[in-house]
Amino acid sequence: MTILRRAGLLGLSLAALASCGAVSGPLDSSPRPPARAEQMDEDMRPRPNAGFSNWVAGYRARALSAGVSAATFERAFANAGYIPGVIEKDRNQAEFTKTLGEYLSTAASDTRVETGRAMAAQYASLLSEIEARYGVDRQTVLAVWGMESNFGKRRGDIPVVSALATLAYEGRRGRFFEQQLTSALKILQNGDVAPENMTGSWAGAMGHTQFIPTSYEAYAADFRGDGRRDIWSDDPTDGLASTAKYLSNFGWRTGQPWGVEVVLPQGFNYGLAGGTKKSAAEWQALGVQAATGGRIGEFGPAEILVPEGAQGAAFMTFRNFDVIKRYNAADAYAIGVGHLGDRIAGAGPFLTRMMTGRALNSSERAEIQRRLNALGYEAGGADGIIGPNTISAIRAYQRDRGLAQDGFASESLLNRLR
Repeated sequence: MTILRRAGLLGLSLAALASCGAVSGPLDSSPRPPARAEQMDEDMRPRPNAGFSNWVAGYRARALSAGVSAATFERAFANAGYIPGVIEKDRNQAEFTKTLGEYLSTAASDTRVETGRAMAAQYASLLSEIEARYGVDRQTVLAVWGMESNFGKRRGDIPVVSALATLAYEGRRGRFFEQQLTSALKILQNGDVAPENMTGSWAGAMGHTQFIPTSYEAYAADFRGDGRRDIWSDDPTDGLASTAKYLSNFGWRTGQPWGVEVVLPQGFNYGLAGGTKKSAAEWQALGVQAATGGRIGEFGPAEILVPEGAQGAAFMTFRNFDVIKRYNAADAYAIGVGHLGDRIAGAGPFLTRMMTGRALNSSERAEIQRRLNALGYEAGGADGIIGPNTISAIRAYQRDRGLAQDGFASESLLNRLR
């Protein structure tokens, strides 16, 4: 999940923390590829490091002043150490540059849908209890589980205390990771898990649905009341309940869709897409139609989303879409969770043919920004991140040339600018 946001869609990483969890999930505004098992090679094993040890000695006082007991601290760091592979991953994160269609081909693959349906049957009773307590539809909980850890198969095996301490010591985002480390120590102090069992991703995301420590502290659920919020064990009960609790906390509306695939009318004003809220009836009065036919129900204020511009698929999204984005702020991730959940519940694939072009890399996006700025369109800094300023600049450029004002940084746009 995520608490950090960005206006971009695919490949626009904020503080990409691999498969981190929100305030129970990932802190990455790009959709993550399907979780892969961490390779516990030599570079991912804790080892002695003098500078790291000195940092730990200094951090100890700060941890104790934050409420961590000396006994907890000593136990947590008894076998902790510096993990060089964590720094390597943090500094060399691969840019995510898949198109939406490529992303969904894995996120909501037939195999994943089949597994999700099997999990729905296996855990039907538990999911009914979770729905009753938190009001979050089971298919959404299952979809997050599938996206975050492939239904528990890839929870991560990196020692969390060592990983977070390494990242805090390294300092590039030291304040954030020290906050996560302190929360991790408090989780240990609470007795939810033993230090040797507190494992996760290289960036500290933990359990079946990849919670970061601060999110865990705030939202993890002890569903059976056994005194422990255990998201690490093979039993997914607390992990699934924690996800539902998190989504409920941010306003999930029971029984309502995240969105629907739509077909936009000829001449649609793409300036209305992304930010303008109207009722479903108002959108339909403008010619927007459900891709499957029939009328779209009223589920509160709705937006039109065109994640790949005028040439790609279009969606009408509702409040639950925004709630999913509290887990991960990328539009593609939220579409992936929503679509996977729908398919687990019995729906078919999207009807619109996905865009066949390629997603631009960061240098190409930065080139678009530079070229727009040179033409007098204020796209902001040429950082390769497509935010509101760049989208506005693209739309102004498109308007002046009689193009569909979708604000999408596409390969065709780059070629025009060249």
